[in-house]
Amino acid sequence: MASNSTFDIVSKVDKQEVSNALNQAQKEIAQRYDFRNVGAEIDFSGETILMRANSEERVKAVLDVFQSKLVKRNISLKSLETGEPFASGKEYRIEATIKEGIAQDVAKKISKIIREDGPKSVKATIQGDELRVSSKSRDDLQETIALLKNFEDAALQFVNFR
Repeated sequence: MASNSTFDIVSKVDKQEVSNALNQAQKEIAQRYDFRNVGAEIDFSGETILMRANSEERVKAVLDVFQSKLVKRNISLKSLETGEPFASGKEYRIEATIKEGIAQDVAKKISKIIREDGPKSVKATIQGDELRVSSKSRDDLQETIALLKNFEDAALQFVNFR
């Protein structure tokens, strides 16, 4: 009798890599000529990443530097949630957070995609902030992974393939 094969769909980010990307962005901002005398900074406080500069264009450039450092460290930009630039006194700020876990509505959307477009033998169950996908056929599970590779709403990883 064949047992069920499973894998988990998760959305996790390596905090150390985010910290390294942030440190690299801070160094580049401190050294670049176009960021001199504009009060450009990027800081990490708790769960929030705060970018500051004296103009909206400069603060967007700080965000761009940070995003490029994340991409170089293989962190998906889907896991970076940024707000719009807003004025705070004489400076502009952008607040960003790193999203982890799969939200309930996104998990339901993934489950629906698996039900409608995936192989019929595949079942998906929501377990907190991750999904467990099971089937008797390992080939069907691999087909499901291929189906979800280009999912737009979240950065997905496929772990615990058994």
